Formats: sequence, structure tokens, C-alpha cells
Amino acid sequence: MKKNPPHKKQAAALKWSGWTDCGKIRLNNEDSFLGLQFDFREVFRLGKSGEASLEKMDFVFAVSDGMGGALAGEFASRIAVEKITALLPRAFQHSALGLQAGFSDVLAELFDQIHRALVFVGGSYEETEGMQTTLSLCWFVPGRMYFGHIGDSRIYHLPKRKKTIRQLTQDDTHVGWLLRTEQISEHEARAHPRRNVLQRALGGGNQFVDPQVGVIACERGDVFLLCTDGLVEGLCDNQLAEALRETRTSKANFNPAQLLVETAVKNSGRDNTTALVILVV
Repeated sequence: MKKNPPHKKQAAALKWSGWTDCGKIRLNNEDSFLGLQFDFREVFRLGKSGEASLEKMDFVFAVSDGMGGALAGEFASRIAVEKITALLPRAFQHSALGLQAGFSDVLAELFDQIHRALVFVGGSYEETEGMQTTLSLCWFVPGRMYFGHIGDSRIYHLPKRKKTIRQLTQDDTHVGWLLRTEQISEHEARAHPRRNVLQRALGGGNQFVDPQVGVIACERGDVFLLCTDGLVEGLCDNQLAEALRETRTSKANFNPAQLLVETAVKNSGRDNTTALVILVV
């Protein structure tokens, strides 16, 4: 009797949406966001929204919030995302070969290269002096998400079977430390006068780069959010979680990133505001 071939499990896919807004006060947008699909041969820039399989190619998503005089902050965040496009696909063979070791080294080297580029450009032109940027990055391979982070942009995770979100990254601010050590509440942190004063970033006068690097398992139904601090100025964690839960049952034309950004700008709008939402399907 002829046996049927074993059923091959279909690879997971990612469904994403991204959105950014200047806000109500700023005249230019110093935020940048990025989506890439790549292997060691090719790299594709992703649009603001879409869906694609994880079977043959890796994905990376990132947000950065630039700072500096004139247009220096805008240049800084753009340099960060362009460096990711140029450097990260070279490391695809690690995931293609199923190697877990090396991802932390790859991400640490990526952050160091971006830092060096910003320091060089910042020291070469008067108008870019002191330019710096935050960077929060998610690298998706089948079954895992590797992340790197520095600054006060954030990466959140809403697991499949939970209603509350978890902030994977740590804000590189004194106020962030006060919140993590439970010396102040979320409400107090949001109103603190020094909440936006960074202790670490890429570029500027920062001598050393020590990004937070980590990895978590992911499965279908998990939702991830990358955002700049402008988003959390206008939305608390409970509101973020509620919006992310809706992505699991959303219709084809639903753009959760746009909804988050527009709501945050309506509630606050004092800063540039950016969000990237990724659903594992």
C-alpha cells in the first residue's frame, strides 16, 4: 500500500504596517522607520504595509528617532536605516545555516558601525555637529525574533495567549531607570520633566556603544510594536495593548500603525510619532 507523503507544515508569515507623523509642533520629521526582506543574495525594501512568508527570507524592522540642530536629527535617523540596509543582509547566512551563535555579535557590530558613521559625519560638518539617534530593531527568522536597542524608542511584545503587553527594551534614561526600579509609576514617568533626557544613543558625544541585545521565541498570533517616544507620549500601555489585540481579527484594509499614530498625535502631538506593527500569522 502506497503511503501518502508527510504533510509539510506551512512556514509562518509576517503581516506588517508602519506609519509616521510630524506631530502638531515640529516642522520636520526626525523619525525614520524601515522594513526589509533579505537573504545573502538580495534585499528588498518593504512598503508601509504588507504580508509575506518567513520560509525563504529574513525580515528586519526598525525605528529611529534622530536628534540635533537644524536637520541633523533627520539625517541621523536616515543614516541609521541606510546602514541597516547595507550591513545586515551580509549576516543572513547565520540564519540560513540555523546558527544561533553570532546574532548578538552581528547586532553589536551593526550598532557600532552606525555609531561610527554618525560620529564621523557629525564631526565633519558644522550643521551636523552633535547629531545622534535612537535605534530599535527587530530581526525575524522562523520561530525567533532577535532585537537590538539603544535610546528611548521601544519594542513591545503582545504574546498570542495574553492580553497585556511587555516592553522588551529598556529606556536609556534616568526616568526609565526610576520606573524599572519601581521608584515612580507609569503616570509619574510620563509627566516627569526629564523623561526625554537620554543617557545613551548612537552618535553625538557618546564614546561607547553598548546596545541591549536579546532574543525571544515567537509563534503565530504574536504581535510586536516598534515605536518612537512620541507614540507613548499620547498613549499608555493599556491603550497600546488594546490596539494590538485588534490586529489579530482585523480586516484586510486595517492599518494598526496608522491608527496608533493618529490617536497619539490627537492626544499629544508634541513630538514626531512613529509606529511599526508586526503580526505573526
